[in-house]
Order: sequence, then C-alpha cells, then structure tokens
Amino acid sequence: MGVLTTATVDAAVGTTGKVDRAIIQRAVRRLAERLPHLTDRLVEEILAGESHERSTEVRADLWEMCHVGLAHGVEAILHPDRGRPDLRWAAQLGRRRAEQGLPLDQLLRSYRLAGAVFWENLVEIVSEEDPAHVPMLVRNATQTWLTIDQQSTAAAEAYHRTEYDLQRRGEERVQAVVDALLEGRGTDPGLLPTATRLLGLPAHGRYAVVVVDQGDVLDGRSFHRPGDGDGLRFIWRLRADTQVAVVSLGSADLTHLIEVLRPRVHGHAGVSPVVESLTDLGKARWLAGLALRTCRAAGVEIARLDRRLPDALVASQPELADRLGQGVLGPFSEVNAAFRDVLVETLTTWLDCDGSASRAASRLYCHHNTVLNRLRRVEQLTGRSLNKPRDLVEVVLALSALKLADETPSP
Repeated sequence: MGVLTTATVDAAVGTTGKVDRAIIQRAVRRLAERLPHLTDRLVEEILAGESHERSTEVRADLWEMCHVGLAHGVEAILHPDRGRPDLRWAAQLGRRRAEQGLPLDQLLRSYRLAGAVFWENLVEIVSEEDPAHVPMLVRNATQTWLTIDQQSTAAAEAYHRTEYDLQRRGEERVQAVVDALLEGRGTDPGLLPTATRLLGLPAHGRYAVVVVDQGDVLDGRSFHRPGDGDGLRFIWRLRADTQVAVVSLGSADLTHLIEVLRPRVHGHAGVSPVVESLTDLGKARWLAGLALRTCRAAGVEIARLDRRLPDALVASQPELADRLGQGVLGPFSEVNAAFRDVLVETLTTWLDCDGSASRAASRLYCHHNTVLNRLRRVEQLTGRSLNKPRDLVEVVLALSALKLADETPSP
C-alpha cells in the first residue's frame, strides 16, 4: 500500500523552508533497499490483529499486495513527476478486495498500519543519518496521514463502486434465472445447479407461484409485496400488468399463503397448486395464470386453482368452451336479455347454494317456487335435466364458459 507522496515532501520543504528535498529522498532510497523487510513487518502487523490463521496462499497474496503498495509510495516520492501511482494502485486494490469479498474495514486497517510502519522506518533512518531534521519530520507528520487518508478514500470509493456493480450483476443474474424457471426451462442443462446456488433454494421442496393482476385494482390502490416471514420466502418479478412471485412454502400451506396475501391484494390474484421441484415452476406459473383468469368478482378475489378446476378447464380451452357454451346455453338467446340475466343469476345462486332452492330463494329475495320455475325454464331451454349428473356437469361448464366469454375483452 502506498503511504507517502510528493505532497508530504512539498509540505516539509515549503513549510519549514529549511529542508532540502534531497534529505527525504535519500532516506527513502535507503528505505527502498529494505523494502522486503518493511513488507514482512507490515504483513506481521496486519496478521497480528486477526483471530484466524490465513493459508499460505492468502499470506503470499497479502505480502505481494503490501510490497507493491509500499513500492508505489516510494516511487511517488522519488519520481514526483510521474503523478500519483499510489492512488491508482489504491483504486485497483479496492476493486480487487471487493471482487474477493473481503471486508472494506480490513483494507482500511491495512492502510493505517502501512502508514505507521512506513513513517516509523522513515523517522528511524533520518534519526540515524540526519538527526537534526527529525523535528521537521515530526512537525509534518500530519501530512503523511493526510496522504494515507487520500489513499484510503481512493480504495474505499473503488471498493464501493465494484461492490455495487457486483451486486447489480448478481441481481440481474438472479432475475434471469427466475425468469428461466418461470418460463419452464428448469430442465435446461446447468440451470438447476445455478438456480439452487443463486437463489439459495433446494432443487426439491414445496413451492407455489402467485400472479397478481396490476391492471385493475380496487380504489386505485397498488399491491404491496409481502416480505419473507412466517415460513414463507418470496422472489418477485414484475411484468407489464402483473407481479409474479415464486414462493418457497416450507411447511406452510396454501391457506396460510392466501392469508398473507389477502390484506395486500386490491384486485385479482391467482395461486398455483403446490409443486415439488424448481423444475416445475414453469407449469406452476401457467396454472397460477389460469387461476387468475377465473377471477370474475368486481372486488378483491384470490383464486386457488385447486378450488376452481372446472372454471380453469373452461378458461384453458376457449374455443371448446365457446362451443360448449353455445351448444348448451345458446337457446337462452330465445328469451329477452333481462329474463336471460335472471335465469343466469338464479342458476348461479342455486349452484352456490349446493342445489338448495330454499337457500337460493332467500338470497334472491323471491319465493321458493319462483326459483323452481326458473330452473325448469333452464331445463326446457337447454334440453338438460339438472337432476342428471352428466347433464348438470355440462350446464355448469357451459355457465362458466358463458361468464368467461362475457368478461373477455374483444380483440
């Protein structure tokens, strides 16, 4: 590490007006002759404050860095016309230590120790050869530490820039890996080991995908992502109109996940079933998107795919759904629009009430017989009996297809 520059010499000469630059330069030349010994001492000082033992390879690297840095400090004094090689070296060292993941405090401490070792040896040489000039060195010691501060600042700034660049590149790589998994490329060679390393997630675990619609939120309120906690870990990605999360569930279930999401969702969201591997996240992403497409409520709605399989089946095959809807409920067009809406509402309410006409009548504020009469009209128009399971399945799927068609925007 460089520790003294021409600034120190200039201060010594310019301030006192009594010292010839040759005095300090002569002392520094003597110091250069014992540079290996100086480096050994600096390394020992650095290692003395550490609680762990460094490997031979790491010690060799530290020795080399100290030797080069001290040499730059010597060069700066002996050849002031060559600029500030010590600052260039400090920036280079700051970048290197950031790339190695070593603490910045460790690097700054090394600079402080380098300044002390260099200064003590410089004073020792001047005391031996030019003892009359020792007071001058003492008076100008402040300039040496100013130089150390400049070098430390250059190293720290380069360290922080490199650390930021590494973090940004790391985040971009994490995002690329998550995107690849969500796109269904989990089986690509090398992707799974990279994903487990970068994301810190096991290849096999309990995962789900959440898709939150950002296009139409209640009262204009935006979705606020939940943080990790309660056994859940979220990795979010932003899309044009949605936010997508890979969720590591741990031992939690989907009910708990939805409880965490509910106070934050102000529109529609879809939740996939649980999958057992990172390689299944592409399928989970598709299923969560499918669950989102089944949301039809005007307000907040969080759809679990495993609770909406019939609707999801219809949503996944729009052309077949359209044929089914037209084939079963097409005759509804024979009645006026207002009565058709009444029939659809009655049929929907009756299904929500598990086939209870009495409960449906209570919700619809009408008589029990009115509900039965409307259901018989549905049977007449569709040619299906609501008492026959196969016919009922067709009617339910057709009703879902009709609602999906009514709420799908025109291209």
